[in-house]
Amino acid sequence: MKIEEVPQDKGYMIDGRISDLNYAVDEHGKYVSRQSRGWLPKNEAMTMAWDVVFERAEEVRKKIFSGELSPLAFYMELHVMDISILSSYTGIAKWKVKRHLMMKNFRKISTDKMVRYAEVFGISQAELQDTERIRTMVLKHED
Repeated sequence: MKIEEVPQDKGYMIDGRISDLNYAVDEHGKYVSRQSRGWLPKNEAMTMAWDVVFERAEEVRKKIFSGELSPLAFYMELHVMDISILSSYTGIAKWKVKRHLMMKNFRKISTDKMVRYAEVFGISQAELQDTERIRTMVLKHED
């Protein structure tokens, strides 16, 4: 593809949070990298995928307020993580992460572990523990 053919369709990736690296041929026949705002089919697929993530997070949110799950489960869904991934990022054993997904055990987490979880999710310890924040979060992608 030539530089001028790198897709710049408006869509999910246009807001600047996500861009797509493409390689194109310049006027001298050399490969160069170019950022793309997106390609319509890819943008639609990304939107559909994030809609599924948000639907799953909404189900988890309901379980948090019924007392079944802890906020960790919610943030895991939003970051598309499972127990193994969160365990590897935090250095906390899988069996402990699994226990921390239950609200009764979440309330007993040490400050050190809570900070490690929060850092992985890019939020503060207070934000991780704030269930009201979860209640008011809007789960949708920006058009």
